[in-house]
Amino acid sequence: MRGTIVKIISNLYTVETEQGRKECRARGRFRKDLLTPLVGDQCLIDEKQNYILEIFPRKNFLSRPTIANVDVALIVTSVKKPNLSLNLLDKMISVVTIHQIQPVLCFTKLDLLSKLEKKEIKSISSYYKKLGISVITNQEYKKLNKILKQKMVVVTGQTGAGKSTLLNKLNKNLHLRTDEISESLGRGKHTTRHVELFSIRNFYIADTPGFSSLDLNQITKEEIRDSFIEFQNFTCPFNNCMHDKEKNCQVKIAVENGKILKSRYENYLNFIKNR
Repeated sequence: MRGTIVKIISNLYTVETEQGRKECRARGRFRKDLLTPLVGDQCLIDEKQNYILEIFPRKNFLSRPTIANVDVALIVTSVKKPNLSLNLLDKMISVVTIHQIQPVLCFTKLDLLSKLEKKEIKSISSYYKKLGISVITNQEYKKLNKILKQKMVVVTGQTGAGKSTLLNKLNKNLHLRTDEISESLGRGKHTTRHVELFSIRNFYIADTPGFSSLDLNQITKEEIRDSFIEFQNFTCPFNNCMHDKEKNCQVKIAVENGKILKSRYENYLNFIKNR
């Protein structure tokens, strides 16, 4: 019987099949083959013995959070309490883009902003939209449902941004735990303890542990560069230009002329510097 792994706790795998959910163990040969079953994996199970027999080839996978076969990364980002972190936002966009996952940005807590701050957020949103990235707020449920239709979705973002709250509003039967912001730390109290897929209307969505420790250690400088898709609009006179040191680099000129968001370029330099 074929199914999808929707939850993993310890060495127990919950597999969604046409006949309902099955609690399964993984065969020992997976360890020998250095293959770890992940949430999102398509698999073949022995429904009588409750064992996973085979993991089908993945189209992609993430190591943080550990999930496979993702179509969309819904990046939930608070604009206040905790404050907007463009560095973390750009890092997440790069990682999911490199893994051929469509990023969708969802801004939360806009009601906490002043008029001037709302204007700044609107300008930032417009820039990302010009890159071809869908940008919504956590109040645009109809638009969000349309974007996520028939997709395997992972929800990511800074701790305390309201990921679990958003999922609870999409499906009132989930009852995912939420917590207030820690005033002493200035960030959210992490409430999700494991990766789990939930079926919401016509798509699968995963609530995942916080992404604050996300790193780029397994990604090359060239991959990071290519994930900043706006750089491709400017042709440099240098072959394989990294857009960091060359004096006549067209990307650097575009930043100076305001055609590339300065924070995006500064984040890019920070990412490749630390590689």
